[in-house]
Amino acid sequence: MARLGRYLGALALLGVGVDHIEQYYVDFYAEIPTIGVLFVLNFASATLVTLGLLAPVERFTGRRAPAVLALLALGGIGLAAGSLAGLLVSENSGLFGFTEQGYREAIVFSIVLEVATIGLLALFVAANGLGIRPRDGG
Repeated sequence: MARLGRYLGALALLGVGVDHIEQYYVDFYAEIPTIGVLFVLNFASATLVTLGLLAPVERFTGRRAPAVLALLALGGIGLAAGSLAGLLVSENSGLFGFTEQGYREAIVFSIVLEVATIGLLALFVAANGLGIRPRDGG
C-alpha cells in the first residue's frame, strides 16, 4: 500500500506541475507578473520532487531512505496544498493582484490532481512512517 501511494502520488504531483506549465504557455500565465514565475517554479519543484520519489532512493541513501522518502512526500504534500491554497485565495480575494475567474477544465483538473497528490502521499507517509528511529542509549 505504501509503494502504491508513493508512486501514484508522485505521478499525480507531476500532473500538477505539468498542468501549471501548460497553463503558463497555453493560457498566457507567463504574462502575469509574479503568478507566471510561480507557475514555472511549481512545475520545476513538482518535477524534482517527483523524480526523487520515483528514484531508487534506497540504493543511494541506505538506512536513511525512509526519512528521505518521507521528506520528499511531505514536500510533495506541501507543494500540492500550497497550489490548492493559492488557487482558492486567487478565486476569492486575489493573489499578488491577480484574480482567477471561474472553474475552467484546467482548474478542475488541477484541483483533482492536487487533492489526489495530498491523499496518496499522505497514505504513503502513514504506511511508511517518517523514518525516524530512536537511537540506542549506549
